[in-house]
Amino acid sequence: MHSTLTPLGDPAAARQLFRGGLRVPTAGWAPGYTQANLIAVPRELAFDLLLFAQRNPKPCPVLDVSEPGQPTTVLAPSADLRVDIPAYRVWRDGECVAETTDVTQYWRDDLVAVLLGCSFTFEQALLAAGVPVRHLEEDCNVPMFRTNVACRPAGALAGPMVVSMRPIPAPLVATAVRVTGRYPAVHGAPVHIGDPAGLGIADLSRPDFGDPVPVKDGEVPVFWACGVTPQAAVVASRPAFAISHAPGYMFITDVRDRTYEL
Repeated sequence: MHSTLTPLGDPAAARQLFRGGLRVPTAGWAPGYTQANLIAVPRELAFDLLLFAQRNPKPCPVLDVSEPGQPTTVLAPSADLRVDIPAYRVWRDGECVAETTDVTQYWRDDLVAVLLGCSFTFEQALLAAGVPVRHLEEDCNVPMFRTNVACRPAGALAGPMVVSMRPIPAPLVATAVRVTGRYPAVHGAPVHIGDPAGLGIADLSRPDFGDPVPVKDGEVPVFWACGVTPQAAVVASRPAFAISHAPGYMFITDVRDRTYEL
């Protein structure tokens, strides 16, 4: 966590810390700047991945796609996608075989990197509207859950939708829906409000990724589609190789949040 650190307002400075090995969830870092999920696959699987994203735009809103082998993005031209995320996962045959702060040794000349919108991007807008964000209050990672909602398959890829959860005071749920709905490129409005059983989630205290947060009296669990969904597809579909961010450890871009606000 970063309770002893001040989240830096400069994305490049934050990325430099991550490049140096700092491993922290990025919620609250570089406020005002867009954060992104990473999923990189061999070129032979890239069309299937992009088709999967096109068919499942709520959890997989595409912000940028790299040229094969190039660890770069127009979202932050000076960045290196191999080292500027605080934690990565390396996947072989659907199994996570490494979690590391540097994937340079695993990078391949045929990898296509896809950057997807992240709901951390709209959290400053929620705060500005008076909507509390519990994982920021608790200084922890956002809780994320696999659901019983199947994504539309595409080629070799299929799997369940993943969601992030934020407890919202009941009188502010409509505000949260309205605010986040203005950001469709970073998941937009919630996909579910209320009873987690409607998504096949049995226990909010046991997230599949991230950290549990309390849901207090008078609060409603609200669920947004999540860019960890491609990782769930990797687990379900077992492609030979992939690299991703670790859930909650995002790529911080140089693009302002308001760029994606309607």
